[in-house]
Amino acid sequence: MDRAGIAFALLSAAAFGASTPVAKILLASIDPWILAGVLYLGAGVGLAAVHGLRSLVGPSGAEAPLRRSDVPRLLVAILAGGVLGPLLLMSGLAGTDAAGASLLLNAEGLATMAIAWMAYRENVDRRLLAGALAILAGGMILTLGEPATFQVGALLIVAACVCWGIDNNVTRGIAGADPVRIAMIKGLVAGVVNVALGMPGGAAWPASGVLTTAALTGFLGYGVSLALFVLALRHLGAARTAAYFSLAPFVGALLAVVLLDEPVTARLIAAAGLMGAGLWLHLAERHDHEHEHGAVEHEHRHRHDDHHRHQHGREDPPGEPHTHRHTHAELVHRHPHYPDLHHRHRHGREV
Repeated sequence: MDRAGIAFALLSAAAFGASTPVAKILLASIDPWILAGVLYLGAGVGLAAVHGLRSLVGPSGAEAPLRRSDVPRLLVAILAGGVLGPLLLMSGLAGTDAAGASLLLNAEGLATMAIAWMAYRENVDRRLLAGALAILAGGMILTLGEPATFQVGALLIVAACVCWGIDNNVTRGIAGADPVRIAMIKGLVAGVVNVALGMPGGAAWPASGVLTTAALTGFLGYGVSLALFVLALRHLGAARTAAYFSLAPFVGALLAVVLLDEPVTARLIAAAGLMGAGLWLHLAERHDHEHEHGAVEHEHRHRHDDHHRHQHGREDPPGEPHTHRHTHAELVHRHPHYPDLHHRHRHGREV
């Protein structure tokens, strides 16, 4: 299976998961809407610096550029995942303990998987479905039977996860483009919008130390994490990237217990056990069958492997990996695979 894609997804999860308890601490001294904006501004500005440095020292043309046809998807991703998602999360965190909120973020994987299955027809087998149900059961334990304030906060966090599920599936369609540029644009636009909407409400601008911490948290937990997530989408597809991303809530819950001295309750242990079992089922999946690749023309970073045996013109870049528009001929073969850029085929009942 695609170890690089799995590594990208797990690193993305760890970076985002660590940001949740830090955001909970920051909420004591910053308005939720302003915090959402600063997190994304930190992501956008930090990645802009990375993009500038990379253009100076890295090879040109190594990643595919964003095209005009990608703009509608990018705008939907910014609105759902960059504006609504973080705002709902920060509002939910204000009324929820950080450990429970971190575990509730597993709902993002469920939302992403459901949309990928229903809207984009990605294959979801029994093992993946069983893992999703275990994660859902863990989430229900955290939301039922608690005070009303926790329930409201939990519902806001679940709503944020649905927004990110939409974002993840829309971003799937542009995952062949430069992940740093995608995350940079999303961070800058979403950050400016959230700050602009939060300031008229009378929210005070945070102190410099809080601002710096929030920006750095946004760069790592949202910017770097998102760029890695886009790379994982390219390799794994939306449903399976979301499955591996389910590690994020456990990282957040563990740090919440350590940093915030939150209690380790029986409810938290039960939810973590169910969600851990669901994650294991996702990690243990193996998808292998004979499949057909239809003829397709597209553009993305690639090497000349079994799926890239095409001729080059004089204008195409030398060396590997490289990026140029290329055509795939029809091909039928069998090997373990995920629904990446080259494996978005339909499945019969026997698969």
